[in-house]
Amino acid sequence: MSTTTTEPNLETILYAKKGATAYVTLNRPKVLNALNKRTWEDLKAAFEDAQDDAAVRGVILTGAGDKAFIAGADINELAQISAVEAEKSSRFGQGVLDLIENLGKPVIAAVNGFALGGGCETAMACTIRIAAENAKFGQPEVKLGVIPGGGGTQRLPRLVGRGRALQLILTGEMISAQEAYRIGLVNEVVPAAELITRAETILKQIFSNAPIAVKYSLEAVNKGLETSQTEGLSLEASLFGLCAGTEDKKEGTQAFLQKRAAQFQGR
Repeated sequence: MSTTTTEPNLETILYAKKGATAYVTLNRPKVLNALNKRTWEDLKAAFEDAQDDAAVRGVILTGAGDKAFIAGADINELAQISAVEAEKSSRFGQGVLDLIENLGKPVIAAVNGFALGGGCETAMACTIRIAAENAKFGQPEVKLGVIPGGGGTQRLPRLVGRGRALQLILTGEMISAQEAYRIGLVNEVVPAAELITRAETILKQIFSNAPIAVKYSLEAVNKGLETSQTEGLSLEASLFGLCAGTEDKKEGTQAFLQKRAAQFQGR
């Protein structure tokens, strides 16, 4: 059954569900979808809803308008903030991005323009990043006298390596979608008009697979990267064992042997 519902109490983002996909769209185009306190709170609420809704199997995150995905923090807010408030807001933002990264469901960032500072950090917390040809990426915080505070110093080196991450963070330079693709920051670059369609196509491919296996694959990779290879392998074996006990594994293997499409139930 395909339904479309809207979440009414979100001020700064549009939130809709169609079938198994939730669409989260930053909706502050006049300020290039900059992140302020309310935006972080709205993102948290939307992703908590997507996590709790069993009908939602994946999320597409993008920005309203054609100029920006998320152009970074709201500088007016940043200019006024005290040291204590800054640490608190950094921790809150990090918590929201941890929620996105460990949602248990795939989240695709459809980067449709500027992804700078907190915008680049938000994209990096997503499972997969697809960029429009006009997208631009960067961590320009040093130009404002601060450092990345939404996970940029941690996720960027894990994605592109220490040297490239440090060059981006220390220079504050902005790079093109093509350069972001070359260094491994984004998975694919597509024409702007095809961005959402491509994200939907990838999600459909993922949705055709066993939901529990998808969830545990995400967990094995994310948790494994935080630990040693030995501990990661142990986690992988445990999750492999859990999958082997599911009805979906029975269905998947039988469907393969019977040369038919599997009908997964997520249990």
